[in-house]
Amino acid sequence: MSYVQTLVPPEHASNHVLVVPDSWEPAQVKGLADAWFPDVQWLREPQADTGPRPTGGARFRGMAAERAQQAEPGVLGIGTEHGAAGPFPVADGLSPQAGLSGSAAAYALGRVDGMFDQRAGRPVSTDDRDGISRAFAAGLPEGEELRLVQWGVAVARKTGGTLLADGRQLLHPDPTSAVDLTLYAAHPVVAGELLGLLRSLVATAEVEAQESAADGTARTRLVARTPYDGTIVVEAERVERVPRALAGLEWREYGPHVARMSWLPQDSFELEVERPSGVHVIARARMRVLVARLALLLHDQVGGAMVDDGAFLVSTAEVERRTDEQRTASRAWI
Repeated sequence: MSYVQTLVPPEHASNHVLVVPDSWEPAQVKGLADAWFPDVQWLREPQADTGPRPTGGARFRGMAAERAQQAEPGVLGIGTEHGAAGPFPVADGLSPQAGLSGSAAAYALGRVDGMFDQRAGRPVSTDDRDGISRAFAAGLPEGEELRLVQWGVAVARKTGGTLLADGRQLLHPDPTSAVDLTLYAAHPVVAGELLGLLRSLVATAEVEAQESAADGTARTRLVARTPYDGTIVVEAERVERVPRALAGLEWREYGPHVARMSWLPQDSFELEVERPSGVHVIARARMRVLVARLALLLHDQVGGAMVDDGAFLVSTAEVERRTDEQRTASRAWI
């Protein structure tokens, strides 16, 4: 089923449509693009619209189109040939149909020259974490278009939004499927202190490997295994490069010392499917809380900046909200 004709103007009907809560301002959407792509810039900046917001009803399609014209949406250049046109306000009656509740805004993702991208062959499997193979079963995007689609899904996961691939296939990634976090700090955490923090959450945690590099830096790998929920893995080291998402911060707000906190489930294959089993989802919920708590404990120790598994900057407030998702998950099953 396609809703693209009512979400964006007709000239964008063949594009991928990203729908996000309208609390995400255009400047924030640009920041999310900056985290993935170089040289992101407004080719045409959007102009604010103070007109009335359309609501549901028999005529909301026409009202949405009229409001879209009044809003004078912008065009955000992403990559060398692609961009995001928007935001286009989504009528309240359409938000549930697009997979959202509450007010929303849409962005049309595609080529800025109006041409069509070439598609590759059919995917070998139609099952992957993001649903991209399912959505493009007839032919996968490639190159910059594929990167744009992957970014759109990652944004949808972070914001609680959706992506309509080619305006037809609804991709609605579960925001709670994002578990892993990485902390970049100016100062390292001593292995013994790091182990103590991890054992405060999983008592059986241990140092699996520790080595020293020629430059005097250390690399440490800690694991916290549980019989039911899988394993938390923490890897601490010094790196030469940091993610693009940190480029907008002052250099004092992060550093080269990294602590990567990730979750390995009992069946790692379930990380690669769009709809994992109920057992996996229950374990993931518990471990998502524990990884978030560990990240906050580390942040209290050394400060720094956190990045989620979508390569986006994540605030301490966002991580704290993860700890409220399942209050009973104070400790893992061991």
